Amino acid sequence: MAERISDAEHAVMEVLWRRAPLTAIEVSDALADERNWSLQTVKTLLGRLVAKNVVAHEADGRRYLYRPLVEREDYVAGESQRLVDRLFGGRVTPLVAHLAETQQLSDKDIAEIEALLKALKS
Repeated sequence: MAERISDAEHAVMEVLWRRAPLTAIEVSDALADERNWSLQTVKTLLGRLVAKNVVAHEADGRRYLYRPLVEREDYVAGESQRLVDRLFGGRVTPLVAHLAETQQLSDKDIAEIEALLKALKS
């Protein structure tokens, strides 16, 4: 994905990743509880996402149906790598150390990290 998406565009993408294809009205309705956006705002965001080639649209009568062209997992992988590269010199260990030092890790969090590391070693 060449162009990054904004936080607002990301909210729209999350809706489309959960259930697509959707109309602009359906996307707007899905966002109504968490965002107080007009239908026009949602249409603008969808238009930007289409221009960035991360969302496709197809005519369905007098309306458009929108669907993501980028898988959520691919987007998360790219954003995660950019974060690690930008803030931690491309190394994951300093990121994990930072999180451990600044966050209160529960016993469950620690157990999950230990299980992940054990699985990675095997």
